[in-house]
Amino acid sequence: MTRAIATQWRNLAFSGLILHEILDHPQEDETPQARLKQVGMMTVLYSMNQAHQKLTLSSIMEITALTRSGVKETVDLLVRRGMLTETIVKNSMGRGTARQFEISEALLEKLSSFGNE
Repeated sequence: MTRAIATQWRNLAFSGLILHEILDHPQEDETPQARLKQVGMMTVLYSMNQAHQKLTLSSIMEITALTRSGVKETVDLLVRRGMLTETIVKNSMGRGTARQFEISEALLEKLSSFGNE
C-alpha cells in the first residue's frame, strides 16, 4: 500500500475510533454538545500530533481560536476519559509550568490494531 493511502486509512480509522469511544461511551454528567466538542478536539489534536506540534493549552488555543477556558474544559474531559495523558512541563519561556498532553498509549494501541493485516 502506498504511504499516502496508508496515511488516509489511518486517519479514517482514527476518526471512526474516536467517534466510537466518545459517542458510544457517554460519561454520566456530559451533554451531547460536550461529546461533539470532544470529537472535534480529538480531530484537531491528532492533526497537531501528526505534524509533531506540542499539545499545550497555548498551542491548541492558537490553532482553534478558542479561549483558554474553552480549550481547558474540553481537554479536561478527554483526560478524564483516558484519551489524553497530561504532564506538567516548563513553559516555553522556561520560567513557569505548562500542561502538555499526549494521545494516550491505549488509544494509539487500539488504532494500531486497525493496521494489522
